[in-house]
Amino acid sequence: MTFRSTPTACTFLGVALVVAGCAPEQVASEKQSKPITVRTVAVAQQDVQRKSTQPATVHAYYSAEIQAKVSGYVKELKVDIGDVVQAGDVLAVIDVPEMQLQLKIAEAKVQLFQAQETQAEAGLELSAAQVKSSQAKLAQAKSEAASVDASVAAAEAEFNRTQDLVDRQSLQNRVLDEVRKKRDSEIARQDAVKSAVTSAEADVTVARAQQSAAEAKLKASKAETVIAQRQLAELQVMVDYATLKAPFPGIVTDRNIDPGDMIRVGHPMDQPLFVVSQVDMLRIHIPVPETDAAHVDRGDAVTLSFPSFPAEQAVTATLTRIAGSLDPSTRTMLVEAEVENSDGKLLPGMFGQASITLSTQVAANMLPARAVRFDEAGGAYVYLVDQDDTIEVVQVTTGVDDGREIEILSGVQRGQKVVDAHLQRFTTGQKVNSLN
Repeated sequence: MTFRSTPTACTFLGVALVVAGCAPEQVASEKQSKPITVRTVAVAQQDVQRKSTQPATVHAYYSAEIQAKVSGYVKELKVDIGDVVQAGDVLAVIDVPEMQLQLKIAEAKVQLFQAQETQAEAGLELSAAQVKSSQAKLAQAKSEAASVDASVAAAEAEFNRTQDLVDRQSLQNRVLDEVRKKRDSEIARQDAVKSAVTSAEADVTVARAQQSAAEAKLKASKAETVIAQRQLAELQVMVDYATLKAPFPGIVTDRNIDPGDMIRVGHPMDQPLFVVSQVDMLRIHIPVPETDAAHVDRGDAVTLSFPSFPAEQAVTATLTRIAGSLDPSTRTMLVEAEVENSDGKLLPGMFGQASITLSTQVAANMLPARAVRFDEAGGAYVYLVDQDDTIEVVQVTTGVDDGREIEILSGVQRGQKVVDAHLQRFTTGQKVNSLN
């Protein structure tokens, strides 16, 4: 059989071969140029409850470093590390024999001055009795003087009357002599009584002076007794310092002495004798940066988490204290929260993370967290989609991030659309098919 070739047949064959050879490249080109369909979300403005997440450290509610105020040897050691103590429990006893002797001497002095005070009181009572006695004698002398004065006046009157009668020769001179003797006797008696009154007045003056002296002596004795008692009390306080006691309920967290150690007051020690910490209630110290410090208020809610307990629920608390000023070296402000710790799980010195819910609510531009990407350096960016469905890679500054939504501080504005979650990476100028 003979085959013939015709121009038409050759033409169809050539076209078929060309089409067969070029079809795969054309299909690939069409796929690459076709816009990718993406879902977009718009930047939305909403009220945001700001939070400040900062490191936190656990501190004992109270922690006292126990030092000694008296020198001596450690006589007794009552507690050790980890022991639970109550307020007033004895931690250790320091032997102070010299002070004990001084205390006994001071006690003897108090007894001596008290005896002298009793003696002075008796002397005052005696002098007071002497004053009363001398006053009674003075009163008696004055009474007798008044009686004598009356007798002298009567005798003088009788003498004058008798003198008149004698002058008229109605009586004899012998009668006048008798009356004169009687008058002179009364006058002599009057002089004696006056002397007795003067003497009694002097006795009263002396007795009163003695009473004043007795009062002064008693006052001095009482003052000496008070001084001695205060010296005794001071020594007793110093002796009491030899017994070291717990200032509040807590746990002994440190001990740096042993029985027989010499404690020297005035020689600073590198470490305290004991440390007692109250840990049934704890203080959580949180340094708040300057940017958030102005928005923190007492009573703000705090959520605390600790890496030591990763599987446990976060602890909730409230801010109880605010320092009110920044630390110049760190530019942070210290705030405190209190946490109940009756089970003793949390330990002073532990680290954690505190998330403070700030009291100020603000209107913020927000995007879903899935719509914000981060580069290798940690910088945030979004794929901005314009009205022509053209991509623009935009760097953004982020703020509050609660894991679901992120605050956008700068880079995009409210209402602008960005690409939602998508595995594809885009470049500026790339066309997409956006779905709202």
